[in-house]
Amino acid sequence: MPFKKEVKTRDRHVKNLAQIVGGAQSILYHKEDLLAYDCDGFTIHKHLPRAVVFPKTTQDVAAIVKYCSENKLPFLARGAGTGLSGGAIPLNDEVIISLVRMKRLLSVDLENRRAVVEPGFVNLKLTNSISDKGYYYAPDPSSQYCCTIGGNVAENAGGAHCLKYGVTTNHILGLEIVLPNGDIIEIGENGIPDSPGYDLLGLLTGSEGTLGIVTKITVRILKNPEAKQTVLAYFDKVSDGSQAVSDIISAGIVPAALEMMDKTAIKGVEAAAFPVGHPKDIDALLLIEVDGISAGIEEQINQILEVCKNRNVREVKVAQDEKERASWWANRKTGFGAMGAISPDYLVQDGVIPRSKLPEVLQKINKISEESGLRIANIFHAGDGNLHPLVLFDARIPGQTEMALKVGSACLQVCAEVGGTITGEHGVGIEKREEMRFVFTDEEIKAQTDIREVFNPDNLLNAGKLFPTPGRCAEIKNEMKAAATS
Repeated sequence: MPFKKEVKTRDRHVKNLAQIVGGAQSILYHKEDLLAYDCDGFTIHKHLPRAVVFPKTTQDVAAIVKYCSENKLPFLARGAGTGLSGGAIPLNDEVIISLVRMKRLLSVDLENRRAVVEPGFVNLKLTNSISDKGYYYAPDPSSQYCCTIGGNVAENAGGAHCLKYGVTTNHILGLEIVLPNGDIIEIGENGIPDSPGYDLLGLLTGSEGTLGIVTKITVRILKNPEAKQTVLAYFDKVSDGSQAVSDIISAGIVPAALEMMDKTAIKGVEAAAFPVGHPKDIDALLLIEVDGISAGIEEQINQILEVCKNRNVREVKVAQDEKERASWWANRKTGFGAMGAISPDYLVQDGVIPRSKLPEVLQKINKISEESGLRIANIFHAGDGNLHPLVLFDARIPGQTEMALKVGSACLQVCAEVGGTITGEHGVGIEKREEMRFVFTDEEIKAQTDIREVFNPDNLLNAGKLFPTPGRCAEIKNEMKAAATS
């Protein structure tokens, strides 16, 4: 029988939780150990948890949750901690239930094109596990090399290829959930589409860990496309690149991915780990990928090249081999982290707009940058209008952190004003709670919190996330209308 080291602490709850998960090797409670869990990828706010427990099974999770529920202890689930909106920050002295030890690939069913994973299973590892059989998992957030599929479900993560293939919710076939009272339920009928009853899969996916804790996930896997080609286009004007995006979609082409970076973003990625030699003086680039059956790829590529030429492209080229294609994508995937090469601190935003509004919105974001004095780098999924303004600042300078938060909010307000919304894939968390008023009325927010109370009546699970305190929605919307017409 393995040795179970005794937990020495005055906190009886920590002692009891340690017994549930098997001893000291499965719980952290000393301050120096908890510092690594005081925030996620949204590092502006930090709070220490009460403890961090590491269950290995669904039954462990259920027992922890039941104990917390019965003793009115706030708790939340956490994966790899790569979330960018503060959804895993313990605001209320929570017990963090870390799911990183639940990391098995439970089964693969190639015939029915599905796989079953535990929540701590890393996103990219799924594709790597089945690629030799000719299959892959489509959702590909930039952090896919380390983010977990459980976290992807919580935030309804997207990625570069969501233009054609959709976000996480489009690939979830079933979930095992531990409810906030400790009950275990399964939703999804073995991947059968259009099951009767309410769409609980859709409700749980993207609920940001406020309705339950995912302990098992059935996902859709796809056959590798027969062919793919990637185009890199350089533009002297952001407006030309923006218009090329709309022109490509208007031509009836739906690329697998259509990414854009502006000059500041390009400077960052070229200074970071995977430079590819982008010209230093260009204003924007597009990274465009098409895939499908071999017979139609060349025609689509020729159309894309023609669209770019009609929009004053300086240079446009097609990847000559997989090595070159991979280098372009590695450069793009480092986008967020690369900002550390040109700025001490940065804040990632995540708004969505209609594609036709792209030139207008980028102009407004540039104006916000000029008026605030803070640089804004733009890296985003241009094809589906999912923008990622990165606000660059220096937290050592008094007032710059607060200014960065105001600038980020102003960018989201612009998105809302043109008919968009405040998040496409990063979630609301604590970062965008107040900005929920940009897109919802008080009545709409209450309808959503009423749903939360059905699942989470005591509000012990991840409290303080996703929704603002009710009130002021109408006032804020009137202020937005006045600003838009002034």
